[in-house]
Amino acid sequence: MALFRIDQESPLPTHEVWRRLTVWERHGDVVPLTRVVVRTPQPTGEGTVFVARTGLGRIGFDDVMQVVVWRPPGPDGAGLCRLEKRGSFVTGWAEIEVSPRPGAAGSRIAWREDLRVRWLPAFCDGALRPAARWMFGRAVAGLLKSPPPRPDGGPPGV
Repeated sequence: MALFRIDQESPLPTHEVWRRLTVWERHGDVVPLTRVVVRTPQPTGEGTVFVARTGLGRIGFDDVMQVVVWRPPGPDGAGLCRLEKRGSFVTGWAEIEVSPRPGAAGSRIAWREDLRVRWLPAFCDGALRPAARWMFGRAVAGLLKSPPPRPDGGPPGV
């Protein structure tokens, strides 16, 4: 089990941070050798299932995830999404929490994850934890850097 947490801040408002982090297909743009496919109809909500396929050609694995908590930012600006990893190779959970920065413009992001890789011996957790924290930290930064396309098909924007 590799339990880790990533904390970041952004000058963007919480609703825009939320939008950038929860367009699941975009995660494939920032995680190397990964493509993400959403299996359930839009919009995203509790019950949404998506698969992150990581690999080269036929060699790879599927990280199957389901949204089990979906609370977009409300009037208080805070939002929480919890994903359960339901694959045969990668299991665990992830939480994405977005909240306003106290006393300043912008948002705080807390990404918590319990990453488990089947058949990986426990002594490997010490190496898996920092590697996963680094990779997901880069992914969060990449997702925050560029906005996804607008739902109306227009150019990206805040």
